Amino acid sequence: MTGTTVGAVLAEMRIQGLGVIEDALLELHPGFTVVTGETGAGKTMVVSGLHLLSGGRSEASKVRVGSPKAVVEGRFEGVTAEQATEIITGAGADLDEDGGVIALRSVGSDGRSRAHLGGRSVPVGVLSELAEQLLAVHGQNDQLRLLRSTEQRAVIDRFAGDSVAVPLAEYREVRAEWQAVAAELTERTSRSRELAQQADLLRHGLTEIEAVEPVAGEDAELTEQIKRLAAVDELRAAAGAAHLAVSGGTDGDSENPGALGLIGDARRRLGVAEDQLLRDLEPRLAEAAVLISEVGVELGNYLEGLDADPERLEQVLARQAELKKLTRKYAADVDGVLDWAEDARQRLSTMDTSDEALAELAARRDALASTLAGHAKRVSEARVRAAGELAGAITAELAGLAMGQAEIEVTVRSRPADDGDPYALTVGGQPVHAGPDGVDEVELLLRAHAGAPALPVHKAASGGELSRVMLAIEVVLAHADTVQTLVFDEVDAGVGGRAAVEIGRRLARLARSHQVLVVTHLPQVAAFADRHLVVDKGTAEGITRSGVTVLAQSERVLELARMLAGMDGTETGRAHAEELLASAEAAKAGGNEPAERGNGGRAGRGGKARKKRARTAGAS
Repeated sequence: MTGTTVGAVLAEMRIQGLGVIEDALLELHPGFTVVTGETGAGKTMVVSGLHLLSGGRSEASKVRVGSPKAVVEGRFEGVTAEQATEIITGAGADLDEDGGVIALRSVGSDGRSRAHLGGRSVPVGVLSELAEQLLAVHGQNDQLRLLRSTEQRAVIDRFAGDSVAVPLAEYREVRAEWQAVAAELTERTSRSRELAQQADLLRHGLTEIEAVEPVAGEDAELTEQIKRLAAVDELRAAAGAAHLAVSGGTDGDSENPGALGLIGDARRRLGVAEDQLLRDLEPRLAEAAVLISEVGVELGNYLEGLDADPERLEQVLARQAELKKLTRKYAADVDGVLDWAEDARQRLSTMDTSDEALAELAARRDALASTLAGHAKRVSEARVRAAGELAGAITAELAGLAMGQAEIEVTVRSRPADDGDPYALTVGGQPVHAGPDGVDEVELLLRAHAGAPALPVHKAASGGELSRVMLAIEVVLAHADTVQTLVFDEVDAGVGGRAAVEIGRRLARLARSHQVLVVTHLPQVAAFADRHLVVDKGTAEGITRSGVTVLAQSERVLELARMLAGMDGTETGRAHAEELLASAEAAKAGGNEPAERGNGGRAGRGGKARKKRARTAGAS
């Protein structure tokens, strides 16, 4: 392959039990890999497998009859992009030393799906996030999706890069705040009476709570005090008996020596013993005497402070009753009452329906609207500039796809606001709809030939022309995209002849900077591939099985001859196939350069001539 491919690539993919494919291993080239095969052989299962590996919807109907499950396993190599590696490591998986990781998706015959990444079980959404960074699958359904205005706007935004992304991010941030302030103003105005009633109730509650002045944890502390004051006689008896047992009777009462007296006697006996082992125990008894003495002192202090105080008990009971009034109305305990009060204060701050408060909100809303209009204008201006360059780049690609007279125009118009639109915004003196992606509507128009009117692409293009237009868009956007692996499924449908050759040439050129995988039925496209895989099927014992084979050069000739209207059995067909291969190899060796990338991630600079192809009504 001429040139080099950088970044992550899908090195191989294994498919088991999916559709007619029993077990197949696809070894993909880092450049241009093509997949061919007869109708019904299972080529579409290759794309279905990629959709599953990308976290797409699983369907039990695609599991091969007789198989317990379908399994698709892909090995990516050279994964170095920061976002991709963060997704992998964030899922608990590890990259190999060479940046490789294996992703796996299985679908059971009961429809249950499982996903694994780097040997770890992960949610299917993780595979979807990773696929967004590593590969993009484009098929006929994607063509239809690209015909929608929202997708066409996304095309411009991808092409424009940071010149749109930066002001669009600022626009979205201000829009969210603008919406919140406008919604709050509407609520306060429409519910002023209801909010005033709620505010009165909250203020009454706060007044009641503040009059009592509860302290966090106070109710639990009062409960302990009440228990102590109510049981003073029992506590005195218990503490007195304990004090007597520890310190003994007063004035050296020999009948009640207490623990201290007994320990003192033991120390004296051990201190004069003849055996050193006994004398060594005396210091330990001394330590015990110190500890027991401290306990005796604390018990004495407790008894001195333990007096019956009926007045204090009455005060504590009265305070407890005050707190219980609050806990019955506002929360289960005093801490909950304090939380309710704090929440009430915050709610009151958003319930001011006075004229001054409403005027302040309205002024803030209008200031945000003015700021938002400025961001919207910058987004529109950036899209207008990108529209001219994008139109020129796509038109240039179409010229190389046998549509030399075709011309693409990209219109950027402000979407007018409808009556009663809650997201109406005045930009340039005109009321427009401020959606999450700006105020613009974007449309791709095609002028099929000079003098023809510019019409929406799906109305002006035939089936084959539409395929070429979509391929031209993908080629242009490829150089503005960070995704390294591009998959095209039947993107050449409805195309033949010279246009088919040019599609093959474009895909080969795209493969100079990206990994490209194409499922095709056109020999003109297949001839440009760096690696040719064929899906073939066979029947044994009434069961159809398909497999995937890598073709050698001589085998490629036979396959291309078969694709040439079934001419594999004729010398003419093989000669034609050999000529087709030789022509493709010569074209690839000729060094077709990729489209100019330009600044800011764009596919090329159109200059004034290209900008004339864009209509930019209402972009102020």
